[in-house]
Amino acid sequence: MNTERTRILLASAAILAASACTNNDGRLDLTQGDPTWGDANRATMAAQVIDPSPEYDSPIPPTSAANAVRAADAYREGNVEQPERIRTTDAGPD
Repeated sequence: MNTERTRILLASAAILAASACTNNDGRLDLTQGDPTWGDANRATMAAQVIDPSPEYDSPIPPTSAANAVRAADAYREGNVEQPERIRTTDAGPD
């Protein structure tokens, strides 16, 4: 009996709380009347969309086969110049 009364009380509270989120038309309104609600998400999603028909100055980007061959040969021979190690925990110059 006590658990049934608790369930009814909780259901009533949930219904009252949900009714506070409706506007005058009775529709659910989570934006609290702010017309710009969600603009940041929409702008972020739009920034991540790739242009389906990009236009470039030149149809084929300039490349150098000779440089590519030298880089591949250096990699195979183990003559690749190692980059300088940088510690990510350094805050700056000592």
